[in-house]
Amino acid sequence: MRILLSIVLALAFVAGARADTYPSRPVTLVVPYPAGGPSDTLARILVDALRGPLGQPIIVENIGGAGGSIGAGRVARATPDGYTLILGHVQTHVMNAAAQNLQFDVVKDFEPVSLVADSPQWLVVRKTFPANDLKEAMAWLKANPGKATAGVVGIGGPPDVAAIYFQKHTGTAFQLVPYRGGAPMNQDLIAGQIDMTFGQAASTLGSVRNGQLKVFAVLAGKRWWAAPEVPTIDEAGGPDLHSSFWHGLWAPKGTPPDIVAKINAALVEALADPTLQKRCADIGQEIFPREQQNPQALLAQQKAQINKWWPIIKAAGLKSD
Repeated sequence: MRILLSIVLALAFVAGARADTYPSRPVTLVVPYPAGGPSDTLARILVDALRGPLGQPIIVENIGGAGGSIGAGRVARATPDGYTLILGHVQTHVMNAAAQNLQFDVVKDFEPVSLVADSPQWLVVRKTFPANDLKEAMAWLKANPGKATAGVVGIGGPPDVAAIYFQKHTGTAFQLVPYRGGAPMNQDLIAGQIDMTFGQAASTLGSVRNGQLKVFAVLAGKRWWAAPEVPTIDEAGGPDLHSSFWHGLWAPKGTPPDIVAKINAALVEALADPTLQKRCADIGQEIFPREQQNPQALLAQQKAQINKWWPIIKAAGLKSD
């Protein structure tokens, strides 16, 4: 009995010491996309603000490929000690599971930490695209089937799903061009190498503002606060297609609850910083309300989005080998 009591007390001491000392070295934040894209930009804003609350440097590691599933898989297999985290979003932790044969479970192999920020999708085109609004664009696409090209990130991701849905519900047809991440896709769009994308609005907001790209509609039920002059897809005469890139923070499954709580507390403090809030607003990222900055809200969001998007993806037959 004494031995058992000693073991219990020792374990309690170790757990307490772990909570007190974490983190004692730098933390790695995996961004499952190439550098320069919207997720990477958001991550670098976050790590600047998290350094103070956590008391350690946070190192951003870009692991792109397969629509974000390579980086997500790396984190799913990482040691669950709080030193490896991932800034994922609707593609990495919802859509990829319906379109790819993943070697991990997007729900069961991660510990949710918190919702972070959200940005809608919108239909954006090269500046020389031969249309000035969505109705003209749909008419041109119908008159030129298969001629236009649309950039997508991975198979079964938000731009891909939106493009398939749009074609089905408008009677249009265009080619899909896959990319490893949003940054190279947007570079080609600006250069006129592709015609359009249903991409993350935050990633091309600056290019729209300076006239490098044109935007026809935001994929939401209400106008976007960062560009209120842009009509919703409903107002513009398009199909009922509402979608956004919401971001969340996850740790590997098995990360101790006290460490998850400490990471969450640091994130909540960082997201309340006015400087961070302004930097996020400047790039079109809307921080989730304080009451949604917790593991329960992130898990609820993830499951609701799985229920929404998996049937659509599977019905469309989107599948990557």
